[in-house]
Amino acid sequence: MRKLTGGVFLSLDGVMQAPGGPTEDYTGGFDEGGWLFRFGDDGIFDTIGTLFAGEYDLLLGRRTYDIFASYWPYVEGPEAEMGQAFTRAGKHVLTRGDQPLDWENSHRLKSIEEVAALKRSDGPDLVIQGSSTLYPELLAAGLIDRLVLMIFPLTLGKGKRLFGDGTPAGALRMTDHKVTSKGTVIATYEPDGALPADGSFPEPSTSAPERERQQRMRNGNW
Repeated sequence: MRKLTGGVFLSLDGVMQAPGGPTEDYTGGFDEGGWLFRFGDDGIFDTIGTLFAGEYDLLLGRRTYDIFASYWPYVEGPEAEMGQAFTRAGKHVLTRGDQPLDWENSHRLKSIEEVAALKRSDGPDLVIQGSSTLYPELLAAGLIDRLVLMIFPLTLGKGKRLFGDGTPAGALRMTDHKVTSKGTVIATYEPDGALPADGSFPEPSTSAPERERQQRMRNGNW
């Protein structure tokens, strides 16, 4: 059974769009691309190195695949080694489209069920990069084993978010955390089942204003 880890660059307000550069993804009018490098430090780059140590395959959404396939096979200089590693790795692309996947070692997945079958197969563990649209479905299907959230000390206001529509309610258990020299929180979580069924809450107010407020909520005009 393969393990599936999501490695996420994230702002404090939950945005993960275009951390790598201004031309990476400016859809929706996003104009803060490249924000990762404004706060990058050794702690971040060490975490990235650990995330991609050893053998791994990538699980990607189609748009992140397009970004990677247009950049990593052609990169030169200090990043060439990472480009070669990504080219060697299996790239499993969850897409319902039929567009060509021409980058070497690329494979099409058409459903969450096919992702589950991939996890059950033999092979290296899987790492998600980018691919914000994958997380709600993968979490709902119980397919994510670990989240490594690199939470940068900035807000972006708009952009694609990690936990979008369709994200299920559920508990997470922190397994590791640290803070880098520039204030990025690196927190590692594993899914920990459903939310507790009950809890200790203070007794609700029975005051006349509270009864009126509750009625407004029920009426939809609060």
